[in-house]
Amino acid sequence: MSTDDHRVRILLVCMGNICRSPTAHAVLRDQLSRQGLASQVAIESAGTHGFHVGKAPDRRAEEAARRRGYAMADLRARQVGPADLATFDYVIAMDEANYAAVEELTDGATRARLALLMDYVEDAPRRDVPDPYYGGPNGFEEVLDLVEAASDAVIAALRRDHGLA
Repeated sequence: MSTDDHRVRILLVCMGNICRSPTAHAVLRDQLSRQGLASQVAIESAGTHGFHVGKAPDRRAEEAARRRGYAMADLRARQVGPADLATFDYVIAMDEANYAAVEELTDGATRARLALLMDYVEDAPRRDVPDPYYGGPNGFEEVLDLVEAASDAVIAALRRDHGLA
């Protein structure tokens, strides 16, 4: 995580941090860079479960992302912890189950704004980004479709709420 105190800090969370949250990490990082905002926002991702800590993203997620021009080979899974809620400005979960798991880590004095990723999208077709792990390649494409739409909305909210230019 960045130690630059002036940057807005976002943590993207799914269950194992090998499919959805690293995909969102790669997409949001790329879109922030393209819009000249990378120096103003620090992005990380994590999982609510620690069974993949230290591992690279799922090969299928990485391949789907690469086909759309996103790089995620540098990312490694880690587990979200209580300290993250004091460090990040936003903790954005991919689904309601992981939102609830993060919420259980709060001590009532959290700095982070907790949200679901799809709540940023007006008239979103669904609230959860579905877990593609046990499915076929179409699931990873659906994750990318949802994450791309949500990333635009997240960036618009950051511009509005933090005056990013």
